[in-house]
Amino acid sequence: MVGFCSFSLLALNICLLLGSSFADDPYANFEFVVSYITASPLGVPQQVIAVNKKFPGPTINITTNNNVVVNVRNKLDENLLIHWSGIQQRRSSWQDGLLGTNCPIPPKWNWTYQFQVKDQVGSFYYFPSLNFQKASGGFGSIIVNNRAIIPIPFDTPYGDITIVIGDWYIQNHTALRKTLNAGKDLGMPDGVLINGKGPYRYNDTLVPAGIDYETLSVEPGKTYRLRVSNVGISTSLNFRIQNHNLLLAESEGSYTVQQNYTSLDIHVGQSYSFLVTMDQNASSDYYIVASARFVNETIWQRVTGVGILHYSNSKGKASGPLPPGPQDQFDKTYSMNQARSIRWNVTASGARPNPQGSFRYGSINVTDVYVLKNKPPVTIDGKRRTTLSGISFVNPATPIRLADEYKEKGTYKLDFPTKPITGPPRMETSVINGTYRGFMEVILQNNDTKVQTYHMSGYAFFVVGMDYGEWTENSRGTYNKWDGIARSTAQVYPGAWTAILISMDNVGVWNLRTENLDSWYLGQETYVRVVNPEPNNKTEFPMPDNALFCGALSKMQKYAPSSTIATGYILCEQHAEVVGRLHTDDLCAVFSVCLRSSSLAPRLLLSGGGSLAFGFENCYYEISLCDSSNC
Repeated sequence: MVGFCSFSLLALNICLLLGSSFADDPYANFEFVVSYITASPLGVPQQVIAVNKKFPGPTINITTNNNVVVNVRNKLDENLLIHWSGIQQRRSSWQDGLLGTNCPIPPKWNWTYQFQVKDQVGSFYYFPSLNFQKASGGFGSIIVNNRAIIPIPFDTPYGDITIVIGDWYIQNHTALRKTLNAGKDLGMPDGVLINGKGPYRYNDTLVPAGIDYETLSVEPGKTYRLRVSNVGISTSLNFRIQNHNLLLAESEGSYTVQQNYTSLDIHVGQSYSFLVTMDQNASSDYYIVASARFVNETIWQRVTGVGILHYSNSKGKASGPLPPGPQDQFDKTYSMNQARSIRWNVTASGARPNPQGSFRYGSINVTDVYVLKNKPPVTIDGKRRTTLSGISFVNPATPIRLADEYKEKGTYKLDFPTKPITGPPRMETSVINGTYRGFMEVILQNNDTKVQTYHMSGYAFFVVGMDYGEWTENSRGTYNKWDGIARSTAQVYPGAWTAILISMDNVGVWNLRTENLDSWYLGQETYVRVVNPEPNNKTEFPMPDNALFCGALSKMQKYAPSSTIATGYILCEQHAEVVGRLHTDDLCAVFSVCLRSSSLAPRLLLSGGGSLAFGFENCYYEISLCDSSNC
């Protein structure tokens, strides 16, 4: 089993009980303190969720096959989980940060995630997955770089810039949650943020004075990689930079056929990389725009994010009207055709040296077919709910993966229908039974009036087709079986369908959901359970030592946090040797310490003087002791 370290011990690499499967790859350690701060992104003070007092949170910058260790300290007043959207968590759905696999981190507790970005590259993001918290922040970018031995399919950019965009409400997540619980719509957002900041004042009527806006400073003639993620609640956004082309290069871990766009629709939950060359004359700064799509633009005009691209030799401020977005009010095919144009670069190497296209997905026989249909919200047992195929998902008190581990019966039903049910909608914990090493075809049918974006954890699926109308078996004749993009998030237009293919090679329990936060909150999701009939550590890692317990298994949770704050050193009592440094609000820390003799008791030497012995009785995590021969 993998050992877990936390706090500043991470930086000192004192975690000695590491799983052998991770041992050859470097570690990247991060400390996340999740708390509330006051910010005014739209000019009005409000409570937002920050990571390390930053809004948005810090970027996680890592490399293929890195072992990532993130110690999360929950300083909110409610439970917390962090989800790593697009990170596949190979063989370890235990680390996915969703209620189907993890018990939540209670307030004032910490929990350490450890996962490997195995065979992945690209642009992703993280966010809090519980209680509508994403609507208040807590999100940030993830960069997974290629290893040095694997070339990227373009010249190395001069700079790498992360941009998170998204719709935003002045009300915080608890107020928005109450609105949904009362059976109401959220209504139009108050604005769109770019990197957590409001719009540049391009129009004195639409934008009030005093709002802080985002400025990207660049050098003329240089090419930058811009990684853009829509981390919003439910609004599709069109992204564009005045007078600059966006050369699309990558999407959620797949290198794309490179082609220029003047603007691109980025739907909720999606991430893209663009190469942007600073080839203008810098007569003034340039607008960066993220504007709402598929809405009445006259009414939604104020719901526009505006930032500034500033050349170092710029001769003045940006002024005048914003660059227009797509003029397709009466052409519903424009955005879909743009989406279809995004194709897989089959000759480029991804995370491995072999070309991406060496996996010939179009020649693999499908073993399972699921048609998942969503509709506008319905009322079930007096509650406003959303559904997938007529089922509104209810998260179990005991996570699915934990229930399986302890053979806890009755937690869920492995009976999700392959086609939409014909009877009245119902609320259930109904899960898809995935076939290990099977090849699943999923048709996402959107019979709602707004764009839905769907995400699947644990996998990159192939987007092979989309069209308006109802999907039929004849629709397969339109599938792209050669260079459909592989990604983890796909949009489904209203009154349309999108087809995806999934190679079910990742054992675990994986979330399949809409990324539209309001619809997700109300039940538009399910899980796919993938089990190796011959379980072994090669296809799934064991349950982590620091797994939390809840629901029917809550009595197994022995760990009780302390409010004591201490800074000091861990010493071998007789030898007085400093072997690690501790800074924590919890003396029952998650770490492994190597002492010279198992007979010695570790002690904490406080920086203010005095010492405190560690007792094991009330600690869920014991300090592992070993002698010098096996350290």
